[in-house]
Amino acid sequence: MKYCNSLSNYSRFKTREVKVGNIGIGGNNPIRVQSMTITDTMDTEATVDESIRMIESGCELVRITAPSIKEAENLQNIKDELLKRGYTTPIVADIHFTPNAAEVAARIVEKVRVNPGNYADKKKFEEIEYSDETYNAELERIKVKFTPLVRICKEYGTAMRIGTNHGSLSDRILSRYGDTPKGMVESAMEFLRICREEDYHEIILSMKASNTRVMVQAYRMLVSEMIKEDMNYPLHLGVTEAGEGEDGRIKSAVGIGTLLSDGLGDTIRVSLTEAPEHEMPVAQKLLSHFNGIEQHEKIEEITNNPLHSFDYVKRETDEVLNIGGKNVPIVMADFCLKEKITAASLFALGYNYSVPLDKWHISDMAADYVFVGNHDVNFEVPGTLGIICNYKKWLTHKKGYPFLTINDYLDETELSKKLNVVYVCLSELSKELYDKLKGDKTAILMIDTYNENGLAEQRKLFTELMNNNIKTPVIIGRAYGNLLEEQLQLSASSDFGALLLDGLGDGIFIAVENCGSVQSVNSLAFGILQASRCRISKTEYISCPSCGRTLFDLQETTAKIRKETDHLKGVKIGIMGCIVNGPGEMADADYGYVGTGKGKITLYKEQTVVEKNIPEQEAVTSLINLIKKHGDWVEKK
Repeated sequence: MKYCNSLSNYSRFKTREVKVGNIGIGGNNPIRVQSMTITDTMDTEATVDESIRMIESGCELVRITAPSIKEAENLQNIKDELLKRGYTTPIVADIHFTPNAAEVAARIVEKVRVNPGNYADKKKFEEIEYSDETYNAELERIKVKFTPLVRICKEYGTAMRIGTNHGSLSDRILSRYGDTPKGMVESAMEFLRICREEDYHEIILSMKASNTRVMVQAYRMLVSEMIKEDMNYPLHLGVTEAGEGEDGRIKSAVGIGTLLSDGLGDTIRVSLTEAPEHEMPVAQKLLSHFNGIEQHEKIEEITNNPLHSFDYVKRETDEVLNIGGKNVPIVMADFCLKEKITAASLFALGYNYSVPLDKWHISDMAADYVFVGNHDVNFEVPGTLGIICNYKKWLTHKKGYPFLTINDYLDETELSKKLNVVYVCLSELSKELYDKLKGDKTAILMIDTYNENGLAEQRKLFTELMNNNIKTPVIIGRAYGNLLEEQLQLSASSDFGALLLDGLGDGIFIAVENCGSVQSVNSLAFGILQASRCRISKTEYISCPSCGRTLFDLQETTAKIRKETDHLKGVKIGIMGCIVNGPGEMADADYGYVGTGKGKITLYKEQTVVEKNIPEQEAVTSLINLIKKHGDWVEKK
């Protein structure tokens, strides 16, 4: 099942051009950046002012919610005022449950976005057994509801995004396909087939999810289906409900960056629980990571592909100490450039030493290993931290574990009996290395790359190991220099996330020079593992980016909930501004906090409502009590 031009050599997947007002999406156009307003659509002045802030920060399409006919009609006033002020940026109307609002908006704005899961369906979370006959009858019902919009869009030259959301699949789709990437694709294809019957093709597709694995698999599956059916509609990429701050940036880059690296994507939105004008610079920095990638040194094609691109299967590896096998991926920190290493140096890696207690305190984000190069470590380290040093240094004292070049490993006989870290690039793979690795239960590989398309080169290395039945654990290594902290977050998340989402890698090693503090790099490493669903080390917040439907201050509320709950390792909390993004997008959450009226909150346990219409000022306390009731609460230390 093919989903991109090549797994080894970068080129953009060629899509048809769709005109949205005065700009083209797809074809030979650059990848467009867009965002969504958070103001009340009926407040024309506030929406126009915010749209201008977004446009001036780089927004090329402005999306505005139209939950009912009155908001759809007011899009004309917003558009007129923007034009009066000299702004011709296309407007996208965001539609969910209201076909009549979509039909009004399609006559006014340049593009409408519809969500197949709730455009023609009222979600009841019911499991229904459909026969082919009753299923087809449902499709006919949808066709009757959707076709008028298609015809209006065709008449007015209005583009459409068919935007599937993982958390809002219809009961019909869930009953037949389950809560799966396949279900997401089929949900869009149902609507796409209706468009094609009407000979309407000004369509852009999206497959959004908060779970990065699901999101990436769904987009890949969608492209694979399009290739099979000779379609090439442009793709809008995004990780929905990514959250705020570092977590939101990492999660967005893991999902969007994985797809961009394979040449997929024609427009992107980085969905952050922040002011919308903050999203564009982040999206632009993410895109800048791929500048010049098409000129990379060529990589031999993968002819025998052992990877699982459409479902998650972790590469099978041997267990060496706590690396590989069924262990979660480890984090290895880099201290080789430090002037001196002391006990205080380890604080940044999640280890705090108490002098009065003569005891190390170890956080949930404590690095598992640290590479010290040629440094001496003249103090007692925590038992959970492994020290790795250059091979010749290791020979002098036999402390910790050695870091070897290929030549060291193949030529030397004096090695550790527990763990040997072998540094290797794709060009250094050989039959001699394979033969030695097959008989060695102490070796792990630290892989690196100097290719501009490092992801593809490291992916090729993994496929070579797999095709030669090498089960040696692999630490993915990447080096970065002279990057601002945010750029490092975006670049590293793209590079590592793409491999981790494919089940590749038993650990990560981020080596940096002049890219921020040791603590920020360590936090980034754990953030990447969490965002790619490989290792959970902190609370996860599935937080929507806000829009005109939002019923409370999302940024303030998210900060309040985070302050009280950020110590609940592994608990997933959905914070949703309205019922549209509520039970659906929280499909992956353990607990949900959803705006259901002005100043009113409804709490969920998974997808079940447990308490309705709580006054907002009491809702955070009620959420904590709900978590306690279900046994997931622990007191802060």
